[in-house]
Order: sequence, then C-alpha cells, then structure tokens
Amino acid sequence: RLAHGPLAEYPNDDFTDEVPRSGNASGGGQPGWAVRCAPGGPNDYVYVIVQPVGWPPLTALIGRPELAADPEWATPEARLPKLAKMFQLIEEWTSTLPKWEVLERLNSHNIPCGPILSTREIIEDRSLADNEMIVEVDHPERGTFTTVGNPLKLSDSPADITTPPLLGQHTEEILIGELGLAHEEL
Repeated sequence: RLAHGPLAEYPNDDFTDEVPRSGNASGGGQPGWAVRCAPGGPNDYVYVIVQPVGWPPLTALIGRPELAADPEWATPEARLPKLAKMFQLIEEWTSTLPKWEVLERLNSHNIPCGPILSTREIIEDRSLADNEMIVEVDHPERGTFTTVGNPLKLSDSPADITTPPLLGQHTEEILIGELGLAHEEL
C-alpha cells in the first residue's frame, strides 16, 4: 500500500467514522491515476484508467508484455494490492514521452485516458470553443475576454454568456424600479 493517498492505511480500517480522500485516484470501479509525462512540467500528466481489456495492450506499450500473462499481474484482483507499483511501471514509460504522444498511443489501443491541461491549453482547445464551453465576451471597459461558457446544453433553454455588469450599472434600475424609491430619494 502507498504511504499516503488513496490506498494509504487509515487508523480506522472500517471507515465508519471517516471517508478517506481519494487524491487523484479514480472514483469508479476501475483504477485510474495521473501519471507524469515528459518533460515533467506541472501540467505534463495524463490520467490513465486500467480496465481488464486494456491491460494486455498497456503492458506491451510500457515494454512489459510478460505482465499480461503473469498470474501476479494478469487479473484486476491480482493487481489491486499492487496499484502503486502498477502506476509506477506505467509512469516509467509515460515519463519518457510528451503527454500528447502518450495520449495518441493509449488512444490507439482504446485505453481510457485524458490529458491534464493548463489554463492556456484549455482556452486554446478548439473543441471546447466549438462546443461553447469556452467563450469570448465583449466588455465595455476591458474589451473582449475569454471565459467559461455554460456546461449545460439544453435544447429548449439555450444560455447566452454575456458581460458582467459594471460597478453600479443597475443601481438606479433596482432602487427605483424594484424597490420603489423616488428619484429625489435616490
């Protein structure tokens, strides 16, 4: 077991008093972890999920094809107590390649994975812009800026992302129109 993180030993093994934190481990039924890629910067990571069907091609990719048939590694049950070692072996391979190459190789074998993106990579991602997850908004004082769009896409209730109001922009409208103050009171 790891000395810390999702597989750490907890003082209360029955978890009746606390729910352990999972760190960057997968919350689903298949083990997943963020593994470091080259050149080793803060966003040079790929999240990899190891499913039973993906184990044999993954072992070939990492240069350890013998693990696919090794009884100590061949099944999810056999790998479960060794997740830290399993992800260490995967990271030994991924740390030699840029994340986009790791993703390409994993995707070619249908191994579930995803990049850890920097803010710049998110903003520059064409697919996010095409799906209006990242949008540009015109602002009367600061000009056009990029921001997060609405992640919920409802066909009968489209959402337009607009500029935030300026400081005090709606004060008169609210105080007179909504609260009923007279112009003199304002």
